[in-house]
Amino acid sequence: MGIHKYFQSLSDLEGIYRCPGVFKYQEHSVASHSFKVATIVQFLATVESADGQEVDWKTLYEKAINHDYSELFTGDIKTPVKYALPKLRELFSQVEGSMTHEYLDKEFPSQFRKVYEERFKEGKDQSLEGRILAVADKIDLLYEAFGEIQKGNPESLFFQIYKEALSSILQFRDLASVRYFIHVILKEMISEEISSHTRIRSITKALLQSKESETARKK
Repeated sequence: MGIHKYFQSLSDLEGIYRCPGVFKYQEHSVASHSFKVATIVQFLATVESADGQEVDWKTLYEKAINHDYSELFTGDIKTPVKYALPKLRELFSQVEGSMTHEYLDKEFPSQFRKVYEERFKEGKDQSLEGRILAVADKIDLLYEAFGEIQKGNPESLFFQIYKEALSSILQFRDLASVRYFIHVILKEMISEEISSHTRIRSITKALLQSKESETARKK
């Protein structure tokens, strides 16, 4: 018992794979996802800082590094299942929260418990740091789906995941970092020469046009 068990559990996150039950050319563990999200978060926050926003870097990194630790107890749930019903997603969050709390009570020394309760809680809130985390999480998901499409994966689920991830990212287009992603990074992504890009381009173009029309109506 104790912090030894916590350190040991970090290796277990390497054995939990994302998007279970679906054929993939490349597996992505929860541990590698957390690293990639932290790296993406760093760049997005750099763009926000350059735009004049005040970023709480300590809070941001803590949110990014710990955002999926609770999957140690529940595993990764397929994205379409997790978001099928708002109530279902809420129940998953409650289960994760309860199991995380139980784990902290059992394994963590009392003097550190409160700090880690804060670090392990849901980080995607309405703060700038929480919104950056939400975007970074979806960007990595987008790239995971994109990578499978590039490799010619026949599973249509990856086109669905790509579409859902991009749609979620576009909801945050008021952020300077998301606008940079749309106008620079996404443009580079879809301009690569691969045979499956026709469908990717059409999905991307349709979502961008839809959001532009929605923005215009609100003005």
